[in-house]
Amino acid sequence: MTSPTSSTPTSGGGCPVRIGSEAVPLSGPGFHVDPTGLYRDMRRDHGPVVPVELPGGFPAWLVIGYREVHQVTSNPELYPRDVGLWNQWEHIPDDWPLLPMVGQPMPSIYFTAGAEHRRHSAMVVPALENVDPFELRSHCEQLADRLIDGFCDRGNADLVADFAVLLPVLVLARLVGFPDGEGPQIARVLNALADGGPGAQEAHRRFGEHMQNLLAVKRAVPGNDIASWMLAHKEPFTDEEYVLDLMAVTAAGHLPTADWIGNSIRLMLTDDQFAAALSGGLHSVPEAMNEVLWEDTPTQILAGRWAARDTRLGERTVRSGDMLLLGLGAANTDPLIRQQLSLTGLPGQGGNSAHMSFSHGEYRCPFPAQEIAETIARTGIEVLLDRLPDLDLAVPADELVRRQSSFLRGMTSLPVRFTPVRMTGDLS
Repeated sequence: MTSPTSSTPTSGGGCPVRIGSEAVPLSGPGFHVDPTGLYRDMRRDHGPVVPVELPGGFPAWLVIGYREVHQVTSNPELYPRDVGLWNQWEHIPDDWPLLPMVGQPMPSIYFTAGAEHRRHSAMVVPALENVDPFELRSHCEQLADRLIDGFCDRGNADLVADFAVLLPVLVLARLVGFPDGEGPQIARVLNALADGGPGAQEAHRRFGEHMQNLLAVKRAVPGNDIASWMLAHKEPFTDEEYVLDLMAVTAAGHLPTADWIGNSIRLMLTDDQFAAALSGGLHSVPEAMNEVLWEDTPTQILAGRWAARDTRLGERTVRSGDMLLLGLGAANTDPLIRQQLSLTGLPGQGGNSAHMSFSHGEYRCPFPAQEIAETIARTGIEVLLDRLPDLDLAVPADELVRRQSSFLRGMTSLPVRFTPVRMTGDLS
């Protein structure tokens, strides 16, 4: 197996090697307007492993079957997260917009495989485990109150721009070790990075600069934070490794958690089954959040895995070096798994957490990171509903617009109205 640090991508040249003429473009309104219908059509026409074409004409396989996603994520030797294996590198231009999302061969927990990945995990995961859950909830409550104070006296707000996209990054920035004043800057950088547009490369560069500066500060004056705990790990890492791992921790937890908040609030505002949460029944908040992970998961498609050798998957011949994209949202709505889960109730009910929303296997989202994301989302929603109990949509539900992304599912805005209330007065 090629090491992620031993393969070097080159600038574009020649034409991509295409998987076939039947490839489905991985773009278009279907992914953000009606992904369930789109995935249903894909299953009908292509089966559980779909040939797709990334922007720029680059081929990949989109794995949309629950069993097939489980098969890929359970076999890291055959399907490693080793971006250096990709058989398209000679065709990829340096300014390809999806490069920050797909990744390049680099020494990061997110883009390494095998023993090297486990080495990074041995540093990062204990640092995340050090986060005190009671202190974390306190941070979430304080920062949520601070954000709500910014609009609570108006009687209206955009809960995406004013709340959901800000709370996770403010909390994560504080946990990592940034002063609160830098949180909004990092939020802007991460939003530009996650959108995968023309500014993604520049956003990635600026994000790295923030982390490099933080590393220097924490090396000089350690604190009670993730960056300091990583630096205190018994095995030394290079500055580049520390920076890339800090970037991975922050970026991976930002927009998916923001969309988890936004999608959950949307569900509670539009679905009678979860309306009780808006009238004091806060016990239904985690139920709504779990339903979102099944039906409306923030991370729809995860890049990626690369075949270590020629193999067969879902009746498809996958060649060595082919990219496989994990269709997490599609896997969660796979009729085969739904039929099995219906024996114990509808997916998303009763705490069923067999969804793929955090991926699976060795490269899944680490459990401490899942717990941090859940605490941020749940606490933020609970504080919001406690402060603004008569929250209501300010526009018809069918006018809500989804982000134009195949990879991440969230809303561009969530306009609401409510009875104006006073600020808490807590500016700490």
